Amino acid sequence: MTSSDLASRPGVKSPGRPLSAELSEQLVAVAVDILADEGWGRLNSDRVAARARAGKAGIYRRWPTMAALVRHAVGGFDLVPRPADQGSLRDDLVALLQPWTRPLDKQERAAASLVGAARHDEDLRAGLQDAVVEPLTTVLAELAHRSAERGQPVAGPRLELLGTLVQALWWERYTAFAVPMSADEVADLVDTVLLPVVAVG
Repeated sequence: MTSSDLASRPGVKSPGRPLSAELSEQLVAVAVDILADEGWGRLNSDRVAARARAGKAGIYRRWPTMAALVRHAVGGFDLVPRPADQGSLRDDLVALLQPWTRPLDKQERAAASLVGAARHDEDLRAGLQDAVVEPLTTVLAELAHRSAERGQPVAGPRLELLGTLVQALWWERYTAFAVPMSADEVADLVDTVLLPVVAVG
């Protein structure tokens, strides 16, 4: 990859000398480590620069604020599973919630650290929108499409309500779940909380 290729990458600002993609990745990785291990309140340019052994100017040539850096980082996370067809909406939803049977991983801990602060910061809110809200909406729409093809359509208002509930539970897992759930507990949550939302009649 040439320097001109790096300079033309989307989202990379280069008012002067082309930016190093390697340093950009390193800065993002350090920021994610701090978020996951210590939280949003401990993230600042001094700490990122020190850990990355880079100058603060190198951060601000790429992102104008720490929130912009975090938005960039979180927007690249893969937090929402895309379950293979399990044969029923019930089993598809159980598969969607399988991450709940294990502790939060690094990306999830980093995202979880932003939930409160995102209420007051547009960049953080947009990052979580890209990482959680939009992927959940897309996946649930796909699960509803599968269900319709099996002869069990999900009405639009019920799908919207299901999405609201799943998203609320997702944030709850990030901020309040002290220990992972068992597979039986996940299945029970689907059976007693989520499926009644989409049941007809």
